[in-house]
Amino acid sequence: MTIPQLLVHERKDNVGVVVVENLKAGTNMLCVVTHDNSSFEMQVHDDVPIGHKVALTDLKAGDTALKYGEDIGKFVADVKKGGHVHVHNLKTKRW
Repeated sequence: MTIPQLLVHERKDNVGVVVVENLKAGTNMLCVVTHDNSSFEMQVHDDVPIGHKVALTDLKAGDTALKYGEDIGKFVADVKKGGHVHVHNLKTKRW
């Protein structure tokens, strides 16, 4: 049995959450969509800590981040598919 490294909550999400320790750049991740229990594979391009996000597509500064099918913020820098998403390139729209 293979353990997922990334969880995606909804099909329309453009970020997923790392659920393992020590995810290293170059890893071909097993990604599971929790809404329908489907899966796909994708390569991560950065070391990403557990609980941080990974871009599921190429994203541009100004794009909206979608997680749980909901708007969770705005990208303030471009992020390539498989890139680390966190406070250095994503900001809340709340303030």
